[in-house]
Amino acid sequence: MHVQSYIFDSPPRDISSRPLKITAKRYTFQNSAQEVHGLTLLITHCIGAHKEQWEPIIERLFILQQHRDRTQRIREAWSFDWQNHGDAAVLNQDILKDRPEGVSVFEWYPAITQFVRSPMMKGHRIVPMGHSAGAATVYVSVPSLTFTNDFMLTYLLHASMLTTRDIPIYELPYAAMILIEPTIVTRELFELQREDRMASMDFAVAATSSRRDHWPSKEKALEYFSKRLPWSIWDPRVLRLLVTYGLQDSPQGGVTLKCHRKQEAISYPDAEPHFEGAVQLSRICHALPVHIIWGTRNDLVPEFIQDSLSDVSQGCIVASVVKIKRAGHMVVQEQPDRLAHVISDMLNAIGSESSVERSKL
Repeated sequence: MHVQSYIFDSPPRDISSRPLKITAKRYTFQNSAQEVHGLTLLITHCIGAHKEQWEPIIERLFILQQHRDRTQRIREAWSFDWQNHGDAAVLNQDILKDRPEGVSVFEWYPAITQFVRSPMMKGHRIVPMGHSAGAATVYVSVPSLTFTNDFMLTYLLHASMLTTRDIPIYELPYAAMILIEPTIVTRELFELQREDRMASMDFAVAATSSRRDHWPSKEKALEYFSKRLPWSIWDPRVLRLLVTYGLQDSPQGGVTLKCHRKQEAISYPDAEPHFEGAVQLSRICHALPVHIIWGTRNDLVPEFIQDSLSDVSQGCIVASVVKIKRAGHMVVQEQPDRLAHVISDMLNAIGSESSVERSKL
C-alpha cells in the first residue's frame, strides 16, 4: 500500500477556542487512485485505539476488491484519529492539558464533515465505516452544530452517525454505511437497563484510569501486552501496530501511550450521543444501505441492544447483520482478516446508483 499522512484543522468548538488538529492517513493500492468509479472508505476507530489499527483490514480489502466490478473496487481509504487519540493527541497535547473535560464526539464529527464536503472528496462515492464509538461519527458529521458544555463528554462512535443529522437525505454523499459493534441505543432502552449500563461505563472509566501507561521500551511494552488481556487475543499485526503507532517517547524515559489514559477514560460516561445515534440510524436506514457487524462473543453490547438496532418494528430496516465467530467487541483488533471478508461482501452488494437516486424511489 501507498500511505500519505495529513494534518487538518478541526472547526473550533467556539470563537474563543484554539482549534485542535486532526490527523489522517490516505491509503491507495497500486493504481487504485485511477478507479474514479470506485469506492472511498472513510474509517473511524474506537475509544483507546488509533487510525493505524485498521491497516490489516484496509490492505486485505484492496486485494479482495481489485478484480470486482469497477463500482465495487476501492479507490482509496482514509483513516482518522480522534483529536485526543494517536498522532492527533501528540499534536494537541498542549491544548489537551487544559481540557480535563476531554474532546467530544461533537467536536470530532464536524472535522469529518468538513473533510467530506471538501474539494478532496468531490465526486467520490464514500462508504463510512466506524467501530464502536467510531460508528456514531459517520452519522453525526454536521457542520452547523452549536456546541455547549452539555456535549463535552461523548462517545466517538456517534460522530459517524451524527454526520447525517442535519443533512437532507437527498444530499447524503454516502453509498452505504458499515457499523462495527456500534454502541448506540435508544434512550428508552437505555433507561430500562440504566443501572447495568452505568455500571459498565463506571467500570471502563476505573479500569482505564488505573491502567499501566509507561514501559522501559517498545519491546518491553510488546512483551507486556502479549501476556495480558485484552491484547493477548489480538491479531499479532494489530498488536505490533499498537506498539509502533500508539506509543511515544516519554519525557521521563521509556515510552508511554499517545492517548493519555485520562483522555480515554473521560470519553466513556456520556450517554447522550448514543441516543442521538439511534435516532439517526432509524432515519438514515431508509435512504442508505446500512450494514451492522457484531462479534459472537457479547462482551460489551448486550444482545437485546444489538437486536434493537435491526428491529423492523422500530423502523430500523438495515441491509444486513453479520456476526463474526471467535470475536468480541474488539473484532477489528481480534479478527481483521475475517472482518475484511465480511466487509468485502457488503461492498459487493453496493450498486452504482447514488444515494440521491435511492432516496427518490
